[in-house]
Amino acid sequence: MKHLLPLVVLVVAFACNAPKENAQTEVNLSYPITEKVDSIDTYFDTRVPDPYRWLEDDMSAQTADWVKSQNEVTFSYLENIPFRDQIKQRLKTLYDYERVSAPNKYGDWEYFYKNDGLQNQSVLYRRKDANAEPEVFLDPNQFSKDGTISLASTSFTDDGKLFGYLISIGGSDWRKVIIMDTETMELVGDTLHNVKFSGLSWKGNEGFYYSSYDKPKEGSVLSAKTQYHKLYYHKLGTPQTDDKLIFGGEKQPYRYISGSVSEDDRYLAISAASSTSGNVLFIKDLSNPNSKIISVDQDMETEESLIATDGERLILQTNTNAPNNRIVQTTISNPTTETWEDLISETENVLSANTGGGYIFASYLEDAKTMIKQFDLSGQLIRDVALPGIGSAYGFGGKMDDTELYFTFTSFTYPSTIFKYNIGSGESKLYEQPDIDFNPEDYVTDQIFYKSKDGTEVPMFIVYKKGLEKTGKNPTYLYAYGGFNVSLRPSFSTSRILWLENGGIYAQPNIRGGGEYGEEWHKAGTKMQKQNVFDDFIAAGEYLIANGYTTSDYLAIAGGSNGGLLVGATMTQRPKLARVAFPAVGVMDMLRYHKFTAGAGWASDYGTSEESEEMFQYLLDYSPVHNLDPADYPATMVTTADHDDRVVPAHSFKFAAGLQEAHTGDTPVLIRIETDAGHGAGTPISKSIEQAADRYAFAWYTMGVIPELAKKDL
Repeated sequence: MKHLLPLVVLVVAFACNAPKENAQTEVNLSYPITEKVDSIDTYFDTRVPDPYRWLEDDMSAQTADWVKSQNEVTFSYLENIPFRDQIKQRLKTLYDYERVSAPNKYGDWEYFYKNDGLQNQSVLYRRKDANAEPEVFLDPNQFSKDGTISLASTSFTDDGKLFGYLISIGGSDWRKVIIMDTETMELVGDTLHNVKFSGLSWKGNEGFYYSSYDKPKEGSVLSAKTQYHKLYYHKLGTPQTDDKLIFGGEKQPYRYISGSVSEDDRYLAISAASSTSGNVLFIKDLSNPNSKIISVDQDMETEESLIATDGERLILQTNTNAPNNRIVQTTISNPTTETWEDLISETENVLSANTGGGYIFASYLEDAKTMIKQFDLSGQLIRDVALPGIGSAYGFGGKMDDTELYFTFTSFTYPSTIFKYNIGSGESKLYEQPDIDFNPEDYVTDQIFYKSKDGTEVPMFIVYKKGLEKTGKNPTYLYAYGGFNVSLRPSFSTSRILWLENGGIYAQPNIRGGGEYGEEWHKAGTKMQKQNVFDDFIAAGEYLIANGYTTSDYLAIAGGSNGGLLVGATMTQRPKLARVAFPAVGVMDMLRYHKFTAGAGWASDYGTSEESEEMFQYLLDYSPVHNLDPADYPATMVTTADHDDRVVPAHSFKFAAGLQEAHTGDTPVLIRIETDAGHGAGTPISKSIEQAADRYAFAWYTMGVIPELAKKDL
């Protein structure tokens, strides 16, 4: 059904379990007219039309008008959902609980974050000790009235006298750096601008290292390509223009560079990468002003990081000859791979390590669940660390002289809870537990294994309320990611409570492309094997249907960023798999993704349309914007943001325009475009509540389901 014509949407007059049998009323929903242009690219003698190319210009008035018109249609539809406000109010109640972070000690002060409940941004507090009354140190809610200016990251000097923080405006990845004297609470005149993909790493109290790109000189700063990252040193009291280039730029052309000073202030570790997978590690001995930057390993296909130092000794985490990672030691005099000695050898489970109190804390993933082992610096196992249950544990990091550290434990039905860990005895004590309007005993988490199209066994978590009957009519939210070595672990979501307490099922498969089973699992979902990711996700939906959890009429598929691509590809390959689709901030144009911001760095996962004819054809065959043939697609709400400068909104704009034209069914196809927002980080609580309310309202409404919270008012 062409998007130039009015679309008659059949809006359900709600009976809970049979959307196709309900009485219906007609609501006239007309999509904005999206102009087509005669834009054609040629790849290896193949001509590929790009009729919505003009939507890539996020600075044009025409694009702004299109965004405004699409939002008017979307919010007009959402505002007519009768239980939308009830969902929003329930979410406000659920979010309204105090959240406190683990403390960190800097100088004479203990710092921690706290959110009273519905504050848009968490506030940074400090106190002299655990018994003292805390005082507000930095309140990001004062940055802007609507919470759209957020605190992105922070860094203290070792003595706690200086504090640096980065702020993001409207969700952009471009940051501003501000320095504060912690004693006087006054700003130091060292504000830096146009910093991107960076933290701060102090060298004493004299200055710090940070990274950035040259700001684009032409076009949109939010979408223009950023090429070579640069590591700088900023000396306090000097202008940013005098900052010293330490590494990177055209002479050392890497796309992602970071610098970190070791705890003893002796070494600068530089990680340099051209893509999101693999890096080269360099070390500079800062104790010798004439020392050179030396490489530890030149293999860009592997990954190394410096996790601790002990005099001349360097302790590294690496996946060289160990796809699941291992811990090795070497020396600064000759740190190359030939000298490495294993401290903690590779196992069948993926390892990531942290250090604190003179020990190594090895975190292992066993079928996406956390195990923690404590080793000394010689690699001797001290103990298995007892955890509160089956789930995910984070933290276990601290300074070398710490005697205690903190970790957070969470699972699908276990709200994020902080524990204090005694490093010497191995004893854990509860430190901070949230008080939420939620009873975890009312819910069940199962982990099952299902077979994908090629027979590969894939794990999936399924969460639901006790007593749920497998009627095949249970609203089910299927969420996955499947890329960039990212592991989806069990974790608690406040907004997800609403879905579960109203009879919904949440399913999270650990599909290929992620890091749950190491680099081999990751590689099995990249480049010419990317179809494995989509097959794994489709097979997860088929499992849920075949085993009576749900049917296609009650299945919603969701994912963000690379997961948005996952949903887009699933929709075009299997349009009848699900009733509802939520592709969020997705990478939808696989032929041009590498031409925007730092997108070229994703080539290690995706490949590019220019590297070979075979790679071009493979990308073309699944690229969501290029495979929107006429079909009855799911009810869809594409979501993106106008300040997303990581996955530029043009991906979602072009996909939504094409989907509105290609859709032959009666369900709505909408795009919800958040303003003054980016890729997701720093989103104010108020906006998070609105976004979640709209997703759940849209899902239930288009499934023809009345959630339990709304039934009492009927």
